Amino acid sequence: MSSDAQTLVEVAGLRRVFDLSQPWLNRMLERTGKVTLTAVDNVDFSIPKGETYALVGESGSGKSTIARMVVGLLPPTAGSVSIGGVDVWGERDAEAQRRMRRSIQMIFQDPFASLNPRWRVGAIIEEPIKAFDLLPSAGDRRDRAAELLALVGLDRADAQKFPHQFSGGQRQRIAIARALASEPRFIVCDEPTSALDVSVQAQVLNLLRDLQQKLGLTYLFISHNLAVVRHVATRVGVLYLGRLVEDAPSRQLFAEPRHPYTRMLLDAVPDIEMTGKDRTPVAGEIPNPVNPPSGCHFHPRCPQVVPECSAHAPPVVEVGDDRVRCIRAG
Repeated sequence: MSSDAQTLVEVAGLRRVFDLSQPWLNRMLERTGKVTLTAVDNVDFSIPKGETYALVGESGSGKSTIARMVVGLLPPTAGSVSIGGVDVWGERDAEAQRRMRRSIQMIFQDPFASLNPRWRVGAIIEEPIKAFDLLPSAGDRRDRAAELLALVGLDRADAQKFPHQFSGGQRQRIAIARALASEPRFIVCDEPTSALDVSVQAQVLNLLRDLQQKLGLTYLFISHNLAVVRHVATRVGVLYLGRLVEDAPSRQLFAEPRHPYTRMLLDAVPDIEMTGKDRTPVAGEIPNPVNPPSGCHFHPRCPQVVPECSAHAPPVVEVGDDRVRCIRAG
């Protein structure tokens, strides 16, 4: 893990286990044991200031669980998350914790569900400003909300409207304006474009990139769409059943993926230049996380599987700037 002074976000040994067991009395009567689900298993990564780290993988791989642990919505079973040197879950000083919380915001997948339908847009954007006591004057808060609306490409007069009066893309712009209201350094984008039309996706992605350059923001970008990730990420982490199987610079990962699962995901991305060429189809489905395969979780679907894959969990191998969890990575 990087210890560079420019590193803003540091995630180390992150693990989250959910207890799915029935109540104790039911287990005693039915003679059943505990049932647990390991959603995130020993994940490490870091994000330098001003860069975008993307987490990709199929549904159920643990992406959103990591996002919620990073922003402080879900406590980890083990491991740590540090933002600007402050431990999200271990800091005891109230003022340091408050400053750290102010520096983190999140943009959710569904812009309609994440906005209060009973509040006007201006009040929605002003709420973080009030919560962190950034501007005591109501007039100053209104002016700041209007500035943020203009910053994300909306009209200042839109502050008087309700969320249902906007399109999906406009609602996501409102969600971005709200995220910017607390003047954060780090924003978690949890599939911010997956609920939008393709043409609107491009507009929102361009807006996020422009804001990053203008305000010096750092992003954790959660997505299952590699075509989107290719255009926004500085570095990419590939998740499979809660484990980070590959972590590499974006250009390197798309040019020369080293893990079989990463290659499988890339082969599934529509590409007109690949017409007529052989591709490895996405085989099988993601296993039940309650009862994952032994050894390498990916081995039942891997086209390059060898007997050792099912016997031992593979270690992380470093190949240049790439970190790969595969016994054949070298």
